[in-house]
Amino acid sequence: MEQQTKKVNVSLKMRKMMGIGMMSAIAIITVAMLRIPLVLFLKYEPKDVVIIIGGFLYGPLSAFAISSISSIVEMVTVSDTGIIGCIMNIISSCSFACIAALIYKKHKTLKSAIIGMVIGCALMSILMILWNYIVTPIFLGFPREAVVEMLIPVFLPFNLIKGSLNIAITLLLYKPIVNGLRRANLLPEVDDKISSKRNKGSLIGLFLLIITIVIVLLLYTDIL
Repeated sequence: MEQQTKKVNVSLKMRKMMGIGMMSAIAIITVAMLRIPLVLFLKYEPKDVVIIIGGFLYGPLSAFAISSISSIVEMVTVSDTGIIGCIMNIISSCSFACIAALIYKKHKTLKSAIIGMVIGCALMSILMILWNYIVTPIFLGFPREAVVEMLIPVFLPFNLIKGSLNIAITLLLYKPIVNGLRRANLLPEVDDKISSKRNKGSLIGLFLLIITIVIVLLLYTDIL
């Protein structure tokens, strides 16, 4: 009986490792194919969606692992921001995904997932203001006073919009990704509220996505 339990545990660990590896690969692909330049060196890429889903499925430490792997691969392949960009990417992704995964781990409900992602988005936005204040003058060679003037009108809206898009897309894609991993036998059958049959998450995600896109369009047309 004990030996059988050990085999089951090993099988679960192997499936978890394979799942984390697959999520890391998907995150890397999104970085390579879906980088959208916005302002200065700031680009939107939906890899945080993959990282947060990995965190919901496998825990906050797994979110950190996926973030680190994808950021390092990004640094040595498609990125032109070097080690500084890599560190900033890890801090940004982990501050969003790890805190959300930690909150969701304690209470696996749709409400907990949304609260976790909102808190993660707020934490990411605050930390990125701090880190851009410290790093951007060195990275771009700008006077610190010029960077300070960009913190609220440039960096804060960028990170809030980025976080809102990530929340919306996560709620839309969570269920199909979970179902795909289960069909590939990389995820055990577990009951969770995000991917339940009567899924409200997709409707909330679609609503948030529409609202965020409208706000972005209004900002770019100088209406807001």
